[in-house]
Amino acid sequence: MGYKIKERREELRLSQEELAKKSGVSRQTISSLENDPEKCVSSRTLQKLASALDTTVGHLFFEMSV
Repeated sequence: MGYKIKERREELRLSQEELAKKSGVSRQTISSLENDPEKCVSSRTLQKLASALDTTVGHLFFEMSV
């Protein structure tokens, strides 16, 4: 899932810091999610990130990249 967050963030040309400000999720948490595939995260945090990335939790979690 972390790679999907990073992929979408980079599509939108956002830095981790910009995403942190936009989502209300700390940059450290974003970095951990992007770099640690075993990182656990709350559904609330996922929702905040998905909203800031203009996508859905389902897309970040379930849809495969093409």
